[in-house]
Parts: sequence; C-alpha cells; structure tokens
Amino acid sequence: SLFQALHQLYYDPNIENKNLAQKWLMQAQVSPQAWHFSWLLLNMDKVPEIQYFGASALHIKISRYWNDIPADQYESLKTQLFTHITRFASGSKIVLTRLCVALASLALSMMPEAWPCAVADMVRMFQAEDSNVDGRARCLALLELLTVLPEEFQTSRLPQYRKGQVRSVLAQECGSVFPLLEQLLQQQDSPSFIKQKVLKCFSIWVQLEIPLMDCENLIQAAFTSLRDPELFDTAVEAVVNAISQPDAQRYVNTLLKLIPPVLGLQEQLRQAVQSGDMETSHGICRIAVALGENHSRALLDQVEHWQSFLALVNMIMFCTGIPGHYPVNETTSSLTLTFWYTLQDDILSFEPDKQAVYQQVYRPVYFQLVDVLLHKAQFPSDEEYGFWSSDEKEQFRIYRVDISDTLMYVYEMLGAELLSSLYDKLGRLLTNTEQPSTWQHTEALLYGFQSIAETIDVNYSDVVPGLIGLIPRISISNVQLADTVMFTIGALSEWLADHPVMINNVLPLVLQALGNPELSISSVSTLKKICRECKYDLPPYAANIVAVSQEVLMKQIHKTSQCMWLMQALGFLLSALQVEEILKNLHSLITPYIQQLEKLADETPNPSNKLAIIHILGLLSNLFTTLDISHHDDDHESTEVKKVPVQQGPNPVVVVLQQVFQLIQKVLSKWLNDAQVVESVCAIFEKSVKTLLDDFAPMVPQLCEMLGQMYSTIPQASAIDLTRQLVHIFAHEPAHFPPIKALFLLVTSVTLTLFQQGPRDHPDIVDSFMQLLAQALKRKPDLFLYSNLDVKAVFQCGVLSLKFPEAPTVKASCGFFTELLPRCGEIAPVGQVVHENGKVLLQAVLELGEEIGGQASRSLMDHFAEILFALNKHCFSYLSVWIKEAMQQDGFPSARVSPEQKETFSQQILRERVNKRRVKEMVKEFTLLCRGLHGTEYTADY
Repeated sequence: SLFQALHQLYYDPNIENKNLAQKWLMQAQVSPQAWHFSWLLLNMDKVPEIQYFGASALHIKISRYWNDIPADQYESLKTQLFTHITRFASGSKIVLTRLCVALASLALSMMPEAWPCAVADMVRMFQAEDSNVDGRARCLALLELLTVLPEEFQTSRLPQYRKGQVRSVLAQECGSVFPLLEQLLQQQDSPSFIKQKVLKCFSIWVQLEIPLMDCENLIQAAFTSLRDPELFDTAVEAVVNAISQPDAQRYVNTLLKLIPPVLGLQEQLRQAVQSGDMETSHGICRIAVALGENHSRALLDQVEHWQSFLALVNMIMFCTGIPGHYPVNETTSSLTLTFWYTLQDDILSFEPDKQAVYQQVYRPVYFQLVDVLLHKAQFPSDEEYGFWSSDEKEQFRIYRVDISDTLMYVYEMLGAELLSSLYDKLGRLLTNTEQPSTWQHTEALLYGFQSIAETIDVNYSDVVPGLIGLIPRISISNVQLADTVMFTIGALSEWLADHPVMINNVLPLVLQALGNPELSISSVSTLKKICRECKYDLPPYAANIVAVSQEVLMKQIHKTSQCMWLMQALGFLLSALQVEEILKNLHSLITPYIQQLEKLADETPNPSNKLAIIHILGLLSNLFTTLDISHHDDDHESTEVKKVPVQQGPNPVVVVLQQVFQLIQKVLSKWLNDAQVVESVCAIFEKSVKTLLDDFAPMVPQLCEMLGQMYSTIPQASAIDLTRQLVHIFAHEPAHFPPIKALFLLVTSVTLTLFQQGPRDHPDIVDSFMQLLAQALKRKPDLFLYSNLDVKAVFQCGVLSLKFPEAPTVKASCGFFTELLPRCGEIAPVGQVVHENGKVLLQAVLELGEEIGGQASRSLMDHFAEILFALNKHCFSYLSVWIKEAMQQDGFPSARVSPEQKETFSQQILRERVNKRRVKEMVKEFTLLCRGLHGTEYTADY
C-alpha cells in the first residue's frame, strides 16, 4: 500500500486522493517502520519519485527523532548513507541531494563527540579512488554534501548551546574544505558547472563566522570568476557574503587588500553600463556597497589609506548616479543610498580633529552627491513617462521619497550652505533666458528644497525670501511640477507665519490649484497648512478663500477625504475672525448642506442617501474640529503677540449646532439602526466638545436628552464614547453636570440589562462601557454613591468582560478595575462590593493568566498584574485570605504547578506593595509555569 499511496500522490489526477495519500505518507514517514522501508525504496530499480520519498523519510527520522536511534547504530547508518550517496552520484540529482541532507543531519547530531572529524572524513571518503564511479560524479556528490551541510546547520533544530558548539567545530573544519575548493577553482580543466558549485559552497560556508583572512584566497579566486559570464552571479553572492559577515571588520588588513580588486571592477562596470547590461552593473555595485557600507568605520580609521577609500567612495558615487531612469533603465542606484547615511554617521562620530580632516575631504563629495541625487530624482520626458506602467510609477515615487530622506539627512553635514546652493541653481535656471530649462530640472531642484524645508526649521535661512519671490516666476506646465510647487509652499507655511507680507505672493497660486482635480491632494493639504499656521494674518483674504472653497465643494471636484481636509482648513481660517464674521461665513458655507440634509431626512433610507448623509455630517464634524475661537490649541508665543479680542455671547459653533439640532434628531430617528450614521452624528458633537470644552455647555441638556433616547432605543458604542467625553470635560462643573449624571445612570442601567441578555455579540459596547466607568471613577467617583447605581452588578459585568476573547475589551475591563480598587476606602458602596466579591475577581485574573497564550497576551498579563497590584495595595487584609483560599483548590489555576510553587507566588505577591514592575515579572513567571512553558524557547521571546 506504500507504493500505491506514492503512485496516487504522483500520478492520480484526483486532488482528493492526492491529499489523502499525502496525509497517509506523512504519517508513514514518522512511523517506526520508516527505518526499514526507506532503504527498500532506495533500490536502484525504483523510479526517482519513490527513491526520493525513501531519502526524505530517512532525513526526517534523523533530524527530528534523533533520540530514538541507539548509539550503537550510528556507524552502520553512516556507512549505509555513504554507500548510497556514492551509488546515486551518477543517478537522480533530487535523490542525491536528499541523501546528502540526511548525512549532513547525521553529522550535525554526532559532532564533535561521536564523529570528531566529520567533514575531513567526508572529503577523504569521496577522494578515495572508486573504480565504479567516475571522478567527476564523485566530485559533484562531495560538493553537494559540503554545500548542504552548512545549509542544514542554518535550518536545524539544534538547541541553542549545541548550535554554538557545532558552529565553532564547523568553522575549524573549513581547513579541510577550502583547499579543495581553491584547487577546483584554479584547475584549468574544471568545467564551469563544477566551478559554480564550488562558489555556491564557499558562499554558504562563509556565513559560519569564519575568519576573513582564512577566506582571502577564495575571495580573490571569486573576483577572478567575475570575468566569466556563466559564473558572474554566483561569484557576486560569494564575495558579498564574505565581505558582509559581521565578524569581518576585525580583519582590517584583509579588508584593505580587498579595495584594489573592487576598484579593478570599474572598467567592467563602465562597459556593462554602456551596453545596458543591468545584471552586471547591479552585481558589481552590490560588491562595492558591501565593502563600503559594512566597513566604512574600520576603513576610515586607517587614515594613511584615505586615498584608496576615497576611490571606493567615488566608485559608489558612480553607482548612485548610474545613467538611466530608475526603475526602468536601472535598478542599481537605490542600493547605494544607505551607504551615504553610514559614511556620514561614521565621519560625524570621530573626535573633532579627525572629523575636521575628513569634513575637508568629504564635504565636496556630499555636495556632488546632492547634484547626483537631484539628477536621479528628475522625471523622464512626458512621452517616456506615458509608457511607464503604474507599478513602475509607484516604484519611482518611493525612490524619490528615499532620495528626499537622504537629502534631509545630508543637511546635517552641509547645513545652510546646501540651501544656498539649491537656491542659486534655481535662480540661474529661472532667470536664464538664453537656454530655457526643462520643467523636470526645475521640479527636481524645488523637490530638493521641499525635502529639507519639510522637516528642518528654515526660519533662519536667508534664501527663503528669494525662493518665495521666485515661485511665481515658474511657468507651470504640468501636474508633477505643479504638485511640487504646492508641497514646497506647504513646507514653508511656518516661515510664512513669521513673514506674513509674503503670503500674497503664493496664496493666489494655491487657490487657483484648488480648482484642478489633478492637484487635489497637494493643493488642499497646502491650504490646510497655511490656514493652520498663518490664520491670524489671513482675515484680509478670508472672503476669497471661503468663496473659492465653496465653489470647489459645490462642484464636487475633490474626493471625500480632501473635502474633509478642506473643511478643517476653513475651520482654522474662521477661528481668527470676529464672531459676526464667523457666523456670516458659516451661514453661507453650511446652508446648502443643511438644505440637502433636510431633503435627505425626508427620504426612505437606502444605501445611496446613507452615503450622502454620512458625507454631510462628516463635513460638519471636520469644520467643528478646528473652529476654535478661544484658541486652546495655539502655542503661547503667537497668542501673546496677536491676542484676538474675547468674544461676547454664545460660541458660533454652538449657535449653528442649536440651529441644526432638530434636523439631526430627525435624521437619527430614521437611521437609529445604522451604526455608521449614529457614529457620524456622535462625531459632530464629540469633535465640537473636544474643541470647545466649557463653551459647549449650552448644548449639554439637549444633547444628553437625545443621547439617552438614542441609547435606550438601540445601544451603540459611539453614544457611550460621547457620554464619556461629556463626563471627562464637565465633571467639575456643578451647573452643567446634572443632565450628564442622569445620562450616565441611564446608560449604565441600559447596559446592565444588555449584559443580562448576553453581551457576547457586542464587544465594542462592552469595551466602551468599561472605559466610561473608568473615566467616571477617575473624574467623578461620587457617581458611584447614588442608590440607583447597582455597583455590585457593575462589578460582575467587569469580571465577565475580563473573559472576552477580544484583547481591547479585556484591556478596558482591567482599566476599570485599576480605577475601582483604589476607591474602596472613600466610596462606601464600592468598598462593600469589593470586599464581598473581590475573591471572584482574583480567581478570574489567576485563571485567565493561566489560559492566555501568544503574542497579544503579553501586554494583557501586564494589565492583570496591575489588578493584583491594586488588590494588594488597597485590600491587603482581604487579599491574603482570598489568595490562600484560591490556591488551596486542587489543580487551580493549573495542574502543572506544585503547592510549593503556588505558595511562593502568593508570598511574593503579598510582599510587593511598592514596585509594580516586579509584580508584572512575577505574574509572567507564574503564568509560564502554569502553561508548562518555563525554560522553553517560548520564554526566550519574552
């Protein structure tokens, strides 16, 4: 039936049968009989698929069930494998590889004690004359074995201490391997496929932390192989792996010897670039970058060799500026960018004297780098760009972002001089009437400027006024250039706030761009930045900005998210106007939407009018997010300079909300079932409360009434979140708090009823409810004194919520208990409930700690630990009794922990009342003991 199953696996067209056969065969491979049938399947009269299965079964037994093999059978197993490998040397390649992997696995498990010179033995066995097998086949079999040995080591399941031991044995044994590899590479008559195997074998051995000087001859031989097109790729891997191993930097003399052969590749690199051979230029670049990036510090330290290292740096510069457009004509330049970061970090980390010397050498290099990068960032001609696929365009966009990040980093080395040089080039470009420049050139220079201005404070730069003066002179002929002009203006918005006379130079460009759907993202985000940073200087332009914005909103030029940003921009803008001006603008801005909403509120609910309603409610929320006339958000310096007169009368946002309140109620009444619409309604009020704070007070009574009706009809999480916001802001306002108190009690009693009916389908409601309770305990604990709040039921709901599978809900419940327990003393009803039911909470926490597993749970354990810490701090006398009673139960919290371990844990917890971190560590340890994972590799991840 074994042959039958194999036949089914390989030849049966029916997928069901294949799957059954595969399942059965996988069980057969791990069965005790596998030892016996594997050798039978390897008979030479069987087809390769069957022989392959036999060899795989042997490998599985040796690698996974090593402990089942009696020590007295090691030798015969080794001999049999050697015999079969020799037999298959001229046979099927896939079977030979599996047998080599099996022997490699055997060697790794036996070395060093049971098989001291394993690698030397392998080499000797295969070099012995054997008349039946021709020399070349034997040589290939040996190379296969020597290649899979380090590979098998990298993927083996050896325990950590064995891994270190075996690695050092293998590293010593390279003395038996490398001379053989050198000999094969140098022999004139070695065919190309043998040399390829040799290079691959070397490339894997160097990853075993072998001293670089022991690899020197083979690295030089690999350099020679780079001239052979058939060996090129394998030779590149070998050289890069050898140079990149972390240990290599200890061998500075060897590294210095590697610079000349790397520089010697420049001619081959130039020819590859000329003939458009991307593979070759890519490979040579990888070698140069591997040497430069991994060892720049070590090589810079050799000051007397500064010229040869500079030559390597210039070679890498050639790779950065390689001709052609990334990613279509070249893919090499992107490999070099990290090198420039590393080199700069290393130069700036030297002591001042040495740094000054290197700054002198490398500042000109970095100025050249800026030119090269800006050239590489240029868009191709419109015609060429039109042929690029969307994937190529996206790769080019990401590449430009990487260049932008590099330029920003280089600013640290070059400073203000970098901005001046960019400005001079741009000025020459725009004022040169003799040779009109391409838009690509202008765009790249601006892009460089924008990259720096976006993250670095350019307020002290003397070239920005000139740049702002140049921007209107740019003749904008296409979208990419227009986008960059917009983003550059946006990056300079903080500078404009300090130099308001310049706003009028650029604002008209931004408003004009708003009407172009292709510039949607850049124009809207730039307007938003200007309105946020310069709002106190914008009143003269406000009417114009509002008019243009209204027009583009009505024409529906922009996608939803840009419409929302545009509303936020208008919120910032209006905040700086006089109240009557704000109201006037709000009226003209919002009226059309209110009329639409009135129409929609009369229609029968359907998917398309739902989207329209959510869109309008979203616009209002975003407007109210930033419309703040009390200037809560301003940083102090600007408010002192430009104090705006305090307004009299109600806040404009409140005026508008009161006008539309009934309409919103009407919309709600129709859409109460729909969580998204309810959420959009709540968002309007939540954003307004957050921005207005106390100014929101006039709205509190009617909002609380509406929320209460809403929540009683159909509970939704967003209503609880808004209630929490109100508790947070108005907790200490006795005049406004009564309606909020009534709402809190109502939400609590409705949610308690929901818990009785089964809360499992509403983890979001439970999560929000726990957060509401925690907020109430934090800001207004006397809410728990009211007789119509059932503290016991709330406590039980908290314990239930701890058992939810959703991590955020569990976390919120822990947050509730860590706020509740400290109130035991001051709030009598809380104290009484905790003393009567605290043991249930303790049991739940201990049980859950035992059950929990996996990554997400580690943070949960910390939250459980906080509950234990709070119990210990605030209910110590009770906890000492509860923990004793809980731990006396057999098998609680887990059968894996002994009574002694439970006793130790209890004592540790009860002793630690100050250091929360220690309690977290104790809980972690105990949890691992409960799960039987203490001391396993799982704990290493902690």
